[in-house]
Amino acid sequence: MNALAFSVFIFLFLVVTVLGFAAARWRRAASLDSLDEWGLGGRGFGTFIAWFLIGGDIYTAYTFIAVPATLYAGSVTGFFAVPYTIVVYPIIFAFLPRLWSVSHRHGYVTPADFVEGRYGSKGLSLAVAVTGIVATMPYIALQLVGMQVVLEVMGLQSSSDNWFVKDLPLFVAFVILAAYTYSSGLRAPALIAFVKDTLIYIVIIVAVIYIPHHLGGWGHVFDSAKSSFDDFNTTNADAIAAGKANGRGIIPPPAAHWAYASLALGSAMALFMYPHSITGVLSTKNRNVIRRNASLLPAYSFLLGLLALLGFVAIAAGVKVANPQQSIPQLFENEFPSWFAGVAYAAIVIGALVPAAIMSIAAANLWTRNVYKAFIKPDATPAQEAQQSKLVSLVVKFGALIFVLALSKDFAINLQLLGGVWILQTLPAIVVGLYTRWFHRWALLAGWAVSMIWGTWTEYDIASPVQKHFGGPLATFWGTDTKVYVALMALLINLVIAIAGTLILRALKVPDGVDSTAPADYSVDVGDTGVEPELSPGTPAH
Repeated sequence: MNALAFSVFIFLFLVVTVLGFAAARWRRAASLDSLDEWGLGGRGFGTFIAWFLIGGDIYTAYTFIAVPATLYAGSVTGFFAVPYTIVVYPIIFAFLPRLWSVSHRHGYVTPADFVEGRYGSKGLSLAVAVTGIVATMPYIALQLVGMQVVLEVMGLQSSSDNWFVKDLPLFVAFVILAAYTYSSGLRAPALIAFVKDTLIYIVIIVAVIYIPHHLGGWGHVFDSAKSSFDDFNTTNADAIAAGKANGRGIIPPPAAHWAYASLALGSAMALFMYPHSITGVLSTKNRNVIRRNASLLPAYSFLLGLLALLGFVAIAAGVKVANPQQSIPQLFENEFPSWFAGVAYAAIVIGALVPAAIMSIAAANLWTRNVYKAFIKPDATPAQEAQQSKLVSLVVKFGALIFVLALSKDFAINLQLLGGVWILQTLPAIVVGLYTRWFHRWALLAGWAVSMIWGTWTEYDIASPVQKHFGGPLATFWGTDTKVYVALMALLINLVIAIAGTLILRALKVPDGVDSTAPADYSVDVGDTGVEPELSPGTPAH
């Protein structure tokens, strides 16, 4: 363990910890005893704060490790994350302002709240809530996997066989995270996101300028990557032909074009279905904040593109690791001065804490509003709701911690492949519901159930050269040899059942539930009836 790198890392971690607890007094309201305040930060974040919060929410520690790791490992579709984070913003520019308006008019805290109000169905709302919680849990766990990788490279992992002793630094970090999230709610990750994103930008920009220059330029970097991949393909030609190994390359061959395109499109459609993404959006103070952020957030896509290329830089630098996830931390260890390596480690670990906090808050809000209040305690007061969410956020975080420490990391990573498949099945109820009430609630529920079962089973049945089940996100499209993202195929099944079911149920005149929203609700803004302006410090939560 390098003492200087460790000292810089600890200093920055302590700064973030102080900010996390201080956030309870930042933009302070009279009380945090409501989900509007604790879970949505008072619904008053402006463009500047929201840009850091939503960006810190989407671009997680695991993203900053996994994306370049896929390129380091030679995945021909590994660069899909860059176009998908570009495609997503025109999509959210269109529908998220509508969700913001109806949510603020009716006091909705979660997407499942909207679904219940729109369709008059607690069952469909429960399905959306459970999907959000289940899809978010492995996402939180993967933040821990990203942190573990950094701690391993730093030398902070104990050699003890006892999992608790071995991962004590990780446990301590999450105890601190749990404490300041409990006390400060969404304000904590919002404030910490400033530090996280600033550090990430500094580290990545320095890395893409300093390290390639040190290695002989970008031409040498790309030549090294291509040479490495060509050597692997030549050496393992028989295994690749037999399907026992995957070929490596920089550009997807024609056979992988649909795989690449469907991964980008499906991931873009799924990203803002995740409850933590919607939580960040609902915390903003007006519709224009969302539109401006949809225009400004592509700056993160530029950063992600630079970051992804570090996978090739690691190859050119001669980084040799058994686990590709360690390639970027190891690159920083090898190439940066010790003090700056400490800054880089802190950026990645803090980059895990911010999204993990938001994800746990979003999952806790789903439980509180759409399970606890809907089915267990319908007369819960705002203070009781806030207390329930605080407690459940602790359970969610420590559940993810135990999940990662006690089980195989590969299992957590494989389970995350299902996240996009699962969460995309809520799109018909949420996004389509923002524009039309045509779908029947029971048809939507049937489409959701069938697509969830089919998507999960299909993912389970996918094998790869290194594992028998959950081997990847791609499956053969029906009647062809073309590989397509499983989530999109499941969504197609979902829509077909929802459309057919709606036609049948309407023909049978089955009751369709009561829509508690009105057309005007989807375009209201701050100042309109029922839509409060930003809460100023000291103002009681509404």
